[in-house]
Amino acid sequence: MSTYSEKIKIFAGNSHPSLAEDICDYLGTELLDAEVKRFQDGEISVQTFETVRGADVFVIQPTCPPVNENLMELLVIIDSLRRASARRITAVVPYYGYARQDRKAQPREPITAKLVANLLTKAGARRVLSIDLHAPQIQGFFDIPVDNLYSAPILVDYFKKRDIDNLTAVAPDVGAVKRVRSIAEALDIPMAIIDKRRPEPNVAEIVNIIGGSKVKDSNVILFDDIIDTGGTISEAATMLNEHGARNVYACATHGVFSGKAEEKMNRAPLKEVIVTDSIPQQDRNIDRLKVISVSSLLGEAIDRIFKDLSVSVLF
Repeated sequence: MSTYSEKIKIFAGNSHPSLAEDICDYLGTELLDAEVKRFQDGEISVQTFETVRGADVFVIQPTCPPVNENLMELLVIIDSLRRASARRITAVVPYYGYARQDRKAQPREPITAKLVANLLTKAGARRVLSIDLHAPQIQGFFDIPVDNLYSAPILVDYFKKRDIDNLTAVAPDVGAVKRVRSIAEALDIPMAIIDKRRPEPNVAEIVNIIGGSKVKDSNVILFDDIIDTGGTISEAATMLNEHGARNVYACATHGVFSGKAEEKMNRAPLKEVIVTDSIPQQDRNIDRLKVISVSSLLGEAIDRIFKDLSVSVLF
């Protein structure tokens, strides 16, 4: 795309350089030279080797594990670009860490999703671009524009190309109903909901399947925004299998896979585990893992932001 002027600049931190390179390939531009390193005591040092004065700058850095390291790195990069007189800095955060702490569920708890929003804004970000925020209301935590993209269209295209018959979309909990309904409507397939309880963080108990009759003898798309410890997905797959599901395809936008998640995924009765590359997946030890790229989605959004065009058409 040779229409780009010298005013657009794309930088990346250390959390996911391969995604940044893929985005630049889509845009037909180059990832600009910057050095992000550590002092002996672990403090972060950033040096950019390109002028950014008056430029529209995009910093690509998902705040995936190690979350605190990657978040601090993003803040330092943004601060360095602000002090170098960048005209506008957009934080491209495909995976927004701390998103699940979006309210006070119990007394004396922090709302860390809001804290991170404050930190990004204070550092100098003037816009945020993300994919499938865990809670859409996080957009309201910012006093700057936030573009929250959705991976559902990419997953819909994947299943349309596979041409799998007798599909049913299943929400692993009530919170996932809206995003799963969008897949069900796009594929024109029935939908079911798993009734889940969470007695404590990272622990899930499945109680019932609402619309369980639709699951029998069907190929199930089990879709959530995040697979973290893998407990919800593995237990849901087991229950769906017991209810007569033919195959279960576990899908998620963000594959965090912390703790013993990889082991749980390999033990669960899953036909495929499908995630996007919003988080690096190169070193996973998961059987039947399929990674779908979001580089074109993010690249198109960056193109539209740079040209001051509508981003909502991507929704």
